[in-house]
Amino acid sequence: MRKINFGNLFLVTAIVMLLSGLVFGVLAAIIYIAPDFLKNSLGFISLRPLHVSSALLWIFLGATGSVYNGIRIVTKKEVSNPVAFTQWLLWMIAIIGIFTSYFTHQFGGREYWEFNPVWALPIAIAWILFFINFYKHIYKVRNWPVYMWMWFTGLVFFFFSFSENYLWLFPVIREHFVTDMTIQWKVNGSLVGAWNQLIYGTAFFLMDRISGTKDVGKNNLAFAMYFLGLFNLMFNWGHHIYTLPTENYIRYIGYAVSMTEWIFFAKIIYNWKKSVSDIQKHYHYFPYRFLMASDIWVFINIGQASLLSIPAINIYTHGTHITVAHAMGTTIGINSMILLAACFEFLKPELYRTAKPSRSINFAFWMLQISLVILFLSLNIAGFKKGIWQLTEEQSSYSVMMQSLQPYFISFLIAGIGLMISFSIFAGKLLKQARKSILLSHIN
Repeated sequence: MRKINFGNLFLVTAIVMLLSGLVFGVLAAIIYIAPDFLKNSLGFISLRPLHVSSALLWIFLGATGSVYNGIRIVTKKEVSNPVAFTQWLLWMIAIIGIFTSYFTHQFGGREYWEFNPVWALPIAIAWILFFINFYKHIYKVRNWPVYMWMWFTGLVFFFFSFSENYLWLFPVIREHFVTDMTIQWKVNGSLVGAWNQLIYGTAFFLMDRISGTKDVGKNNLAFAMYFLGLFNLMFNWGHHIYTLPTENYIRYIGYAVSMTEWIFFAKIIYNWKKSVSDIQKHYHYFPYRFLMASDIWVFINIGQASLLSIPAINIYTHGTHITVAHAMGTTIGINSMILLAACFEFLKPELYRTAKPSRSINFAFWMLQISLVILFLSLNIAGFKKGIWQLTEEQSSYSVMMQSLQPYFISFLIAGIGLMISFSIFAGKLLKQARKSILLSHIN
């Protein structure tokens, strides 16, 4: 009996969550145009968290699968099957519970984690098992490359922030509104930084694989960027709470840390010339195209994030569709591009390492990029108009304002359908031989 490649099992499960998130997202987008759509069943109140939770599950499970595959390749050893299976089983229990909560309108959590808090427990236990399994397999590896450190710190800080996310269960926190909101908004920023460590670490690992060298993961610049990212992970959350009545020094620190993102921004611009030659060298290799696309979206989103961190701008953008645009640009443009590169590298390497991609998959790639640009612009324009409305003294009614945004919601919906079609093409290609990819083969 052949053993299971748990890295690929997590990746396949993640792809299913991606498809779920796309379906729920499109259904939720329809409600912007037709408010009575599914009103008497799911409604926006359930579709939005179903979409958000599915997207987060795609990221968490995709990152887990990528890390396990990376460990397997670096150490030339299989991951611990009983521990990994228990971890996967706990995720399945949590997913069933989360979806059941939303379908039956049993809420009770907070923003982005609106499901019944009881289902956070299997996630927490699964993450502890993940850390134990990770450390068990890599503690003997000497001279860790940068992606090992990124995976390690991502695992630690995610669990810390995830635990902090549920401090509101204690009355001493829940009964103080400002404290409660400060922690919640801080946690959301910290969690993003934590899973970015896991996913960006995967990107560094893939770049080493594609180049065939170990230069990317061990050069001084990579470690400098890692420490800057870690610094942002620990302190960048300050700009999330500008609008709360907290101490001024927290705002100042948050603003200063946010501005360090310009270093990333400048570095991307500096490396652009070199990237052009890399594109010409590796463009035939399909996973590289996703890394190339993620690099461009890093450029766009860091630029936007730095602008949104300026208090005078943040007043206009906070709570508008601009925030949604930034979240989707990051989740789809950066995280999902890197995870798709990992999926094609680990699930179907024999097909996409040398073979020329088919017309359908080339079409899906460009459809994905164009759809994301349209979605990003639509949300930003809608958010800009809403932000001006919020701070206008003589406001029109909310319904009139929302009606004026209908053209942008229509283009947003069309772009969402385009994303669903393109992602579905990729998912179909990857899942076609899912059973084969999950069964262990030789380690390369």
